[in-house]
Amino acid sequence: MPADRLWIRSPLAILSPSDRSAAGGLVIEGGRIVELLDAGQAPAQPCDASFDAREHVVLPGLINTHHHFYQTLTRAWAPVVNQPLFPWLKTLYPVWARLTPDMLHLASQVALAELLLSGCTTAADHHYLFPDGLEAAIDIQVEAVRGLGMRAMLTRGSMSLGQREGGLPPQHTVQDGETILEDSRRLIVRYHERGEGARIQIALAPCSPFSVTREIMQASAGLAEREDVRLHTHLAETLDEEAFCLERFGLRTVDYLDSVGWLGPRTWLAHGIHFNAEEIARLGAAGTGVCHCPSSNMRLASGICPTVELEAAGAPVGLGVDGSASNDASNMVLEAKQALYLQRLRYGAEAITPERALGWATTGSARLLGRDDIGEIAVGKQADLALFRLDGLRFSGSHDPLSALLLCGADRADRVMVGGQWRVIDGQPEGLDLDALIARHRAAAKALLG
Repeated sequence: MPADRLWIRSPLAILSPSDRSAAGGLVIEGGRIVELLDAGQAPAQPCDASFDAREHVVLPGLINTHHHFYQTLTRAWAPVVNQPLFPWLKTLYPVWARLTPDMLHLASQVALAELLLSGCTTAADHHYLFPDGLEAAIDIQVEAVRGLGMRAMLTRGSMSLGQREGGLPPQHTVQDGETILEDSRRLIVRYHERGEGARIQIALAPCSPFSVTREIMQASAGLAEREDVRLHTHLAETLDEEAFCLERFGLRTVDYLDSVGWLGPRTWLAHGIHFNAEEIARLGAAGTGVCHCPSSNMRLASGICPTVELEAAGAPVGLGVDGSASNDASNMVLEAKQALYLQRLRYGAEAITPERALGWATTGSARLLGRDDIGEIAVGKQADLALFRLDGLRFSGSHDPLSALLLCGADRADRVMVGGQWRVIDGQPEGLDLDALIARHRAAAKALLG
């Protein structure tokens, strides 16, 4: 059982609000942060236990706002290694359509465990494949999240526009609108938690303009408003997508988003690369958020998200690892490093600091998910923390601990806490046999491609 009051003492460094150094550490009670301490300051009340963090950099738990867990089964697959998005998808759709419930559970466990070990405590997943036999895909993911003790925003994705109607997906991978909406309603009623400390939340996520009909976009927006849940989709990832929207709808991507009732603060978008200045201004005015996926965008040569302009316009910006067939990893601290470097190519070193990149992975990502109780080390917030040691060879000679996390390439947390409970201790996830999981996952990946 966790201690009633835990003092995490004297961290090597801590990413805390700018008006507080918190050099003396923080106190946790009831799964929340109840005190931040200055150097030399003791807790106001006695603590049941303490953890000496003098060798740890302490971050808020990182928050991943876009993923496709199932894709861990198709990492680094030779036929798609050198393909851009559209041919990459067309090659992989038939493979993914062979997913089974056991395969999805294993893939989700691997994605979540990898995220957790990288310091991630909350993950959003975008699952849009429901072939025969996999109708309970989101239920399977809920089980996997609960098993790892994490938080998740699981988005009920959908594809309803098959190749026969001019879409990209094969016909056998699409569903009709009523099936999609009925299952969406079921999942919201069964799983969606509200308020502070929520562990499982549901959002609605028609996949992309080239894989869903206008009707399902509009119906999903209406259902999300009635049920007060969030909306998520891919948008403006590639110029091919822009051309598709112009040809099919006679609209650019943001115009299309507006036309189906999605331009608003309930929505967050994956990628958000190919926007012009007027579209960025509209996204900001609407409060529509964008998840930057730097590794995937580089891997598929899609482009660079205009993060600085989006933030300046008022659009929240967060980070996501994207699926493990276009990243091909699920590591949030490495994703923050990629964001730092890719965005410096666009905006320069002075504008994109390690603190800004870490902010996208924490407070920015929390805003995308509509959460104000996570993503920050502050009194009253959930005790979701990631602790990193800097004692490896790669850190030898480093001086600024927070900068060293990204510049020297931290890739694994030493300890991770979710809601006041340790989920990773000494670099190992609690209650999970990693060797056994890897063996089963490798066998499933081989069977899927066999």
